[in-house]
Amino acid sequence: MDKATAAGLLVAMGIIYGDIGTSPLYVMQSIIGNESIDERTVLGGLSCIFWTLTLQTTLKYVILILRADNRGEGGILALFALVRRHAKWLTIPAIIGAATLLADGVITPPISVASAVEGLLKLYPDLKTVPIVIAIITGLFLFQMFGTKVVGRAFGPVMLIWFSMLAFFGVFWISQDWMILKAISPYYGYELLVNPHGGDEGFWILGAVFLCTTGAEALYSDLGHCGRGNIRISWIFVKICLLLQYFGQGAWLLAHNGELLNGRKPIFELMPDWFLIYGIVIATAAAVIASQALISGSFTLVSEAIRLNFWPKVRLHYPSDQKGQLYVPSMNIFLWLGCIGVVLWFKESANMEAAYGLAITLTMLMTTSLFAYYLHIKKVDMWWVIAFLVVYVAIEGAFLVANLRKFIHGGYVSLFIAFIIIGLMVIWYRANIIKMRLTEYVKLADYIEPLKELSQDMSIPKYATHLVFMSNAARLSEIENKIIYSIFQKRPKRADIYWFIHVDTMDDPYTMEYKVSVIERDDIIKVNFKLGFRVEQKINLYFRKVVEDMVQKGEVDITSRYESLNKQNVIGDFRFVVLERFLSFDNKLSIFEGTIMKAYFFIKDFTSSEDKWFGLDTSAVKIEKVPLVIRPMENVKLRRIE
Repeated sequence: MDKATAAGLLVAMGIIYGDIGTSPLYVMQSIIGNESIDERTVLGGLSCIFWTLTLQTTLKYVILILRADNRGEGGILALFALVRRHAKWLTIPAIIGAATLLADGVITPPISVASAVEGLLKLYPDLKTVPIVIAIITGLFLFQMFGTKVVGRAFGPVMLIWFSMLAFFGVFWISQDWMILKAISPYYGYELLVNPHGGDEGFWILGAVFLCTTGAEALYSDLGHCGRGNIRISWIFVKICLLLQYFGQGAWLLAHNGELLNGRKPIFELMPDWFLIYGIVIATAAAVIASQALISGSFTLVSEAIRLNFWPKVRLHYPSDQKGQLYVPSMNIFLWLGCIGVVLWFKESANMEAAYGLAITLTMLMTTSLFAYYLHIKKVDMWWVIAFLVVYVAIEGAFLVANLRKFIHGGYVSLFIAFIIIGLMVIWYRANIIKMRLTEYVKLADYIEPLKELSQDMSIPKYATHLVFMSNAARLSEIENKIIYSIFQKRPKRADIYWFIHVDTMDDPYTMEYKVSVIERDDIIKVNFKLGFRVEQKINLYFRKVVEDMVQKGEVDITSRYESLNKQNVIGDFRFVVLERFLSFDNKLSIFEGTIMKAYFFIKDFTSSEDKWFGLDTSAVKIEKVPLVIRPMENVKLRRIE
């Protein structure tokens, strides 16, 4: 985990630094804005960038939060899985943080790609960049369904070239004016933020400065792909390259003191004309990699949210056997539509900067609150926990207030998307709580004899040799009442062996365990799977493995009970029954519960069915609809008349 290797460093550079690595494309341009270049803004902005990367990215994420690994996995939901059993209110920061992180995924690809492509305007001033940006983004999203294994190998070397280029041109321009390095002093940042010369700069410039650290959350989210040691070592190189580039841009800006940028991008102004086209190609490649990393991270986040009951059970595809390779078609379409909408609405990267940063600030604040609670349950001295909270709530709170100024200029876009996602997650989470609370369970022991008698009742046609039910009952001694209803009343289902399968989602990301309880030999068996929140649900495959192991140990006989087939040792048929619930009309709900449940079942119509989600063999699955009576109507005043 803490060990760094040459290959690991290269992979880390390609996977996790795309977002933060492409920030030099637009940060200094955003800081200067439409005002004329002046020394106070340049030196103060550089000072703020230096200390933001040091306090926010290096100290908070690289040094502190990377310690909170969930068996090697990171990210806000992995952190939530570590602490969720200690306090119910922790679901609030988890949902807000995850939703705002997904909303950020709609802004990052457009601003990164547009900033890179707009470098062409220096060569071709009349060029229309919007179609080019849309074409690149569309191609990127189309490629997701094929997986990124092949291209992923090229990410590291490309990003190494990108960072080396940033450092080279940064050093070249710093050498033109070594005095620019005095901006390292926090005095210049303080002077700009607290004591501006009467303009509307000052504190509000933090909204632009924050863009230099928006990719910090990716450092933590991709912990499982790269490892703590590789991230920490590679960050030293990345941070040096970024700072050299920022200070190089500062030197160029001071050389043009008093001028207006007029759409010029400092990063491309540092390059000689003969190199510009190569620089733009490298920048575009880096922007695509930044977008790819964020898209992949969004897919992973959604898969975790599903297993933590924060997200509908949408289809998940695994394009390759490589760890972390995941494709979520519905999320891919959502992100693509969002990105295209952002490009068409804002058109230029300078306009997108107004929408960028507000959502991710909330993510960072939520991560801060969850990590503080993590420190608390790890018995860290309370004064250190309080100090951490005070420092980072103050820093990120200041960034949030500064970014709120962007709301009317485009920040409403990312917040609107975030609120939609939060609404979806709250509906799904609350609906699952309501369902679980009001699901009726019965003692399985009370039905052992009736099940045995049903198995031997030749007057009822045999439904299957092996009848397998998916169950929500975690306790070995219990079963849902609706399953008993399905077996005995809806249509009597005679089988030789009744199997009940329950799946528990564990806080450990890659747990793959199971426990078998033979309640009545060759009649009733219950299997409890314990699967981590990052493990793919392949119940058909896992169940087959369980049965094979039990046969080898002589715990079950799976040969057909039909005499003619039994003589030939033919394996009996397996049939799965999945009970899908619908909202019964026989309910008396509060307005809140009624709204939640109606929204839940409306959304459910657009998601994957239970059998597809559990990875069952659809040719051997029976879907049964059962009513979900949440709160039966009482005091029905019905009068009989003669």
